[in-house]
Amino acid sequence: MDLQHWLGRATHAIQDWADTFGPYRPHPSLQVDDDRFGAVFEEFTARLADNYPFFHPHYAGQMLKPPHPAAVVGHLTAMLINPNNHALDGGPATAAMEREAVARLATMFGYGTHLGHLTTSGTIANLEALFVARELHPGRGVAHSADAHYTHGRMCHVLGLTSHPVRTDDRGRMDLGALEDVLRTGEVGTVVLTTGTTGLGAVDPVHEVLPLAERHGVRVHVDAAYGGFFTLLAGADGPEGLPPEPWRAIARADSIVVDPHKHGLQPYGCGAVLFRDPDVGRFYLHDSPYTYFTSTELHLGEISLECSRAGAAAAALWLTFQLLPPTPDGLGRVLAAGRRAALRWADLIEASDALELYQRPELDIVTYFPAVAPATLTGIDAASARILADGMTGPDPVFLSTLRADRESFAARHPETVADADGARILRSVLMKPESEDHVEHLHNRLERLAGCA
Repeated sequence: MDLQHWLGRATHAIQDWADTFGPYRPHPSLQVDDDRFGAVFEEFTARLADNYPFFHPHYAGQMLKPPHPAAVVGHLTAMLINPNNHALDGGPATAAMEREAVARLATMFGYGTHLGHLTTSGTIANLEALFVARELHPGRGVAHSADAHYTHGRMCHVLGLTSHPVRTDDRGRMDLGALEDVLRTGEVGTVVLTTGTTGLGAVDPVHEVLPLAERHGVRVHVDAAYGGFFTLLAGADGPEGLPPEPWRAIARADSIVVDPHKHGLQPYGCGAVLFRDPDVGRFYLHDSPYTYFTSTELHLGEISLECSRAGAAAAALWLTFQLLPPTPDGLGRVLAAGRRAALRWADLIEASDALELYQRPELDIVTYFPAVAPATLTGIDAASARILADGMTGPDPVFLSTLRADRESFAARHPETVADADGARILRSVLMKPESEDHVEHLHNRLERLAGCA
């Protein structure tokens, strides 16, 4: 796609539409001449240079990737109109696009019926899911993996719920025995399962927890904010294929959160929350004397805790899905490249004398650490910190992130390491960009050199 061409087409298309309403004189208070704007714009673009190259495959740090050009064009085109998807009269076209895009997400997860909408983030989406859980099970708390995103503990505090962290196994997944101990107390009304933890990319065993939750009469919420789109690789052929059981079981969960601004190629912020039972919309019902008046249809603001939301986010997702749908042959091909890259790098690390694999990747997150002698947590921590800093400097930079592994988690995976500290930083690389597949060997060779100097 020629981004400059389509952005030009976007401005012309919106201007042609605007012209149908007749001319008017812009107010002089809004006028800014090009010379004045040019000077400020030069400073603005210079300041934006103070960023890491998130778009480049040598950036293998945090969960950051560029939006697809189609999403950029869709977002900016709709932004010229600036619709608000709270009420139908604030964004009739983009509200329809949101419903259609959300329906495609529901289909991707196997929901036959659903109620859902986009949000500005996975945090807000999880807040809404836990809000509904609280209304359905008042006075009962929420159990989640100890490695789940910190938003769950935080949102429980916001909602006045008790948070019950559950220990994880030696692969970072929720421990079923520990969960059952918590459920036996009768104090839990909802279990949060994570399909793709943000630290390790671990996938909780949804298919094994569902019968346990049913037996104890609790709801199941799946936080698929990071890993949700990997359901497109469930049972796929080739090395990128994932065991289908946990992913197929998501269709039986009560609610799901997914972030299209992660693996859905969207700009920030675009999250989504889905409920299997549309009747939970009753918990959102409210009235506004000035908002819902142009249609008797359900307004998106009537099923959302948020009020104003950018219709441009829905437009961007809708347009992207027309070209790269949430199917195995659409977005699935994008995720497959990142997963193959992660598996390939894991193989290289396992064969390396300079690096050690912390654990095999389940999705596209690779965790590893420098081989140090003697093998101690303090030595690993110091070497990881040096590699992180050194990798970003010099003529051939690579950009990584770190993850702090506590003493118990490290011992479960690498019992030979001397636990002379409470934990250690290890290196973590997120291979979200499909281009990573062509750069794995380069990243690995660079890291081996850095580890040799550490």
